[in-house]
Amino acid sequence: MTVRPSAFARSVQPETAFTVLARARELKAAGKEIVELEIGDSPFPTTAHARAAGLAAIERGETFYGPSQGLPEFRAAAARFVAEEFGIDANPDRIVAGHGAKVFEVLFAEAFIDPGDGVLVFSPQFPTYVPNLAKRGADVVLAPLDEARHFRPDPEQVARFLSSHPRPRAIFLNSPHNPTGAVATAEDLAALADLVRGTDVVIFSDEPYCHMVWEGQHRSILAEPGMWDHAVAVYTFSKSYSMSGWRLGFAVLNEQYAELFTRLINVSLSCVPPFVQRAGIAALQRDRDERDRNMARFRQKVARLVRGLQQIDGVRVTPPRGTFYVFANVKTLCNRYGITSHGLASYLLEGASDSFGVACLGGECFGEAGAGYLRFSCAETDERIEQAIRFIGEAVSDSSRIERYLAEHGSYRLTQPYD
Repeated sequence: MTVRPSAFARSVQPETAFTVLARARELKAAGKEIVELEIGDSPFPTTAHARAAGLAAIERGETFYGPSQGLPEFRAAAARFVAEEFGIDANPDRIVAGHGAKVFEVLFAEAFIDPGDGVLVFSPQFPTYVPNLAKRGADVVLAPLDEARHFRPDPEQVARFLSSHPRPRAIFLNSPHNPTGAVATAEDLAALADLVRGTDVVIFSDEPYCHMVWEGQHRSILAEPGMWDHAVAVYTFSKSYSMSGWRLGFAVLNEQYAELFTRLINVSLSCVPPFVQRAGIAALQRDRDERDRNMARFRQKVARLVRGLQQIDGVRVTPPRGTFYVFANVKTLCNRYGITSHGLASYLLEGASDSFGVACLGGECFGEAGAGYLRFSCAETDERIEQAIRFIGEAVSDSSRIERYLAEHGSYRLTQPYD
């Protein structure tokens, strides 16, 4: 007899990007040509000095346990990095190493959230926020982002949350933002800091795309005056240094919170492998030039994809101010054909051609506020991006094929037009 899983485990849905990735790889294995614009990964190799340092550390035997907070050398390098690049007055005691950035969602919720605490999440949102908050019984309040504001966080929504929720406790802030590409301005961050300073509210500032800001420069709310007691900033090596498989990131937080996070890591994950941290040190200290060249290439890819999608009838694109994602408004197309945006994404992958497909994500993957949009990653070659644009333009103009696909997949029929 199979033992029943917990109610929480039964409720958790996987991050859709990985589900679509798996389906795209299945179709590829069966012989179908797929352009993969679904997963937020890098098409570039891990930066050179990071790669060499990691291999050298393995050869030296740095393959055993290390300190739960992270190697002192790693924490020192990370502290210098955020001080020099983002003006955050950090020191090694204010750094905690982690397995990428996503794990800090879990640690943050464990550290600060009790059942019933209110947590404001701007939506559409990264899909793992809500399930990781659900583990702690949080009362998640979704604040819809407005395309007319370029999807930037609205301080007025924060003010309403703080004044109306009986137990406001945390805010999840993601800038540059996945999936929309929005970037919070200096004024946005200052207003948000003014609202939470002196309260019992703490901000989870998720900043994995800190080197992908296409207008202006990246700013962290942790650099605002008086925010050390109110914010935890999180960074990853996955995007900037093409190290997604190494699973390395770090949090910047005050010494008291760092000690708390370290204890939580100690009883769950033990530590980040030392050889991985050695690679991270080399990346921070020696791979800046390669990183910046790759970021410039990403910017060109984004511009290429935006230009191409803007030429397709029924598609509207607000150019992203950061990240390597394009969040395209396809409400006109969806209303025209009576298909959901998730259904349209599935059609482009599976139904538009027997021999070719484009993998992307329906906006619903990021919450209901994303319905009517498609998210495209730029993690392919320029040639493949151009190929995808041509295919999408042809595919969304084939009304008869879309109708045949809907006849076979009735769950994708749009029951109510998008506004």
